[in-house]
Amino acid sequence: MDPIDERGLRELLVESDDLQSDAMRTATRGLDDYVEAVLDTRERSGSRDPGGQWPGWSRVAAVTGLAGAGAVLAAWPAAADPARDVQALQTAASLENLAVATYKTALTLPFIGGADANAVVKAFAEKTMAQHIEHGQAFNGAVAKLGGKAQNDPNAKYAAVVKQTVPTIKGAGDVVALAIALEDVAAQTYTKNVSQVSTPELRQLFASVAGVESQHKAILLAVKALIDGGAPQLIALPPDAAKLPDAAGGVGFPDAFFPTEKASPVEEGAVK
Repeated sequence: MDPIDERGLRELLVESDDLQSDAMRTATRGLDDYVEAVLDTRERSGSRDPGGQWPGWSRVAAVTGLAGAGAVLAAWPAAADPARDVQALQTAASLENLAVATYKTALTLPFIGGADANAVVKAFAEKTMAQHIEHGQAFNGAVAKLGGKAQNDPNAKYAAVVKQTVPTIKGAGDVVALAIALEDVAAQTYTKNVSQVSTPELRQLFASVAGVESQHKAILLAVKALIDGGAPQLIALPPDAAKLPDAAGGVGFPDAFFPTEKASPVEEGAVK
């Protein structure tokens, strides 16, 4: 395995932890606001929940009559679809579950989590896996509060890709490449979710998480470029700018506009 700059990776680990803390504060606040808004709207309008029931319908009908209750339901914004929102959250959880399973598998490899592993690389993989666990728990927590079923399985489509790729892994660069692919799918999915979910709170949540995943991808792209270029010693914070190749300034940002063609459909990871 190529030599690794342990000091640089330790600093990356600290930065990753700080980024995670900031992101989870935003995510938790966004999820709580979203759940509160949906539950409040259901309470006032008797709207349909993800399980197909109409909580509050009898009470609304008793007060306003069936015609009045129908008017309340007709006033529900056409774009508001809590059931679809739940599917989006379940699909997001499935992608997080897949990331957890992938890091868990990577940690069984000798150069990532075994006897031949660099201790800092192992710690980085373990910390990142723990962060994905936290993301999945947050998404599933919102699903549960909305009356839906938690998604505890990995995304089936990309789990098949990971299963096919793992036997071909020969070194740290291959693991980074796989991580880039997964972070990219998550970032594209959450970016597209912004235009697919029904409330400002949930749009803000997916936008903020998409930014985090995009930053992960950018860092990984830079790390892979240095590994592939035979210069893993340059993976450090702050970097030695004088020694970095010219491409280092842009390798982490290959797209002028963030793509969404690889985004998972809202229903892809939903619980059937």
